[in-house]
Amino acid sequence: MSDMDAHLLIVDDDERIRTLLQKFLMRSGFLVTAARDAAHARRILSGLDFDLIVLDVMMPGEDGLTLTKSLRETRAVPILLLTAKGETGNRIEGLEAGADDYLAKPFEPKELLLRINAILRRMPEAPVDQTAPKVLTLGTIRYDMERGEMWQGEDLVRLTATEMQLMKIFSASCNEPISRAKLVEELGRDRGQAQERAVDVQITRLRRKIEEDPKQPRYLQTVRGAGYMLAPE
Repeated sequence: MSDMDAHLLIVDDDERIRTLLQKFLMRSGFLVTAARDAAHARRILSGLDFDLIVLDVMMPGEDGLTLTKSLRETRAVPILLLTAKGETGNRIEGLEAGADDYLAKPFEPKELLLRINAILRRMPEAPVDQTAPKVLTLGTIRYDMERGEMWQGEDLVRLTATEMQLMKIFSASCNEPISRAKLVEELGRDRGQAQERAVDVQITRLRRKIEEDPKQPRYLQTVRGAGYMLAPE
């Protein structure tokens, strides 16, 4: 696995920071999924494996240190902690909880990128025949995130170039609503209501390939006031 193949999970209760980090790291070549708190992260982790977790320490509910200790009981995934506390004692506490690295806020995004790459380079290469594919399950549909392929049983589902782009965007942000405006931006199109309506049409077409009942979508959902969200099993 090269660094650019890695799938990262960002866990931060600050929506602004979460969005900025997700966008920056996606532009840096990573697959990125975001969670708004520990409970949300646990739901995502129940269905997906990640190459690295970037985890905020100070969150409402279960904090990052507690989540790190819990994950370490069953998972070896690298964890990089983020916190506003930069004292040596706090850093040691994070490392003792099982974190691989520790970065105090505020920080430069480039420093975070360097630390992520350094951690990934330290990870041993897995044998090819033991590498588990990153596959999302959508009812009878399977979506291979690494290959960008969709399957129904043994049959390959043909996707248009735009549908492939949409699946890549959605699969990198599972269970997280994405606005129509952001989809237009990620697709590299000019902003405007016409392009947002065009996205609606593409979503309708994609649902016909994913959903048993496209008029009552279960997996590619509409989130009122927020956009669209991919919710795999």
